[in-house]
Amino acid sequence: MTGPHVTSGEDRRAQLTRTRILEAARQELGRDPDSSLNHIAGAAGVVRRTVYGHFAGRSALIEGLVADATEALRRALTAVKVPDPDAVVAMARFVLALWPVGDRYRTLLRLSPQDLGTERVNELLAPARDMATSIIDRGQRQGVFQSNVPPGPLSRAVEGHLLALLECVNAGTWRDDGTRSATAALIAVGADGDLAVAQVRQLVRTEPVSTRQPRSKPAHRLVRTTVDHFPRGRPCTGPSTTKNP
Repeated sequence: MTGPHVTSGEDRRAQLTRTRILEAARQELGRDPDSSLNHIAGAAGVVRRTVYGHFAGRSALIEGLVADATEALRRALTAVKVPDPDAVVAMARFVLALWPVGDRYRTLLRLSPQDLGTERVNELLAPARDMATSIIDRGQRQGVFQSNVPPGPLSRAVEGHLLALLECVNAGTWRDDGTRSATAALIAVGADGDLAVAQVRQLVRTEPVSTRQPRSKPAHRLVRTTVDHFPRGRPCTGPSTTKNP
């Protein structure tokens, strides 16, 4: 009678250890993309051998982070899966739901191409890309989004914009809970600026973001703020002092 209980207890402890290792990897790789398994093991409070007991090596550990990110993204997309008939509302809800996931796993953006291949990235982002394209297509048909760029390419442009903002969070030059980024995304797809600000504010009041952070600049200055963060199209730079929470 004791065997199954012992096994169950061991499984739970093993799962907790695995979770602790992944959390340490997320934080350590966020501080230094070249962190060794020794450093990650130390941060997790285990020995290197224990890390190898759960992950065959660095690539397997990173794949574990990707799997966690994939599941978190799936849950976030499920929350906004029922399409709102208003494309402006739908896009705002989409970004507000996904920003916490991107913020938590922005460590992955700092890894080298060898660590995270293009195919894996495409696989990870495909569901979000499909939903964004669908929302943009609806917004163009409603006449609330710009229509000079097709939905697919415009969706990838907005994706690049949001990923660049996450890079700025890594660099310590941008801080947001998703509200300014959602407004920026709406403006990027061609929504009226005042409407974008008002809609995001309304959504935040009725569907609060789970991890609120103080905003350093009011929303009506968002367009200017975005330009300031991307002078002449250059990527964000700055000291990587912001800790990945």
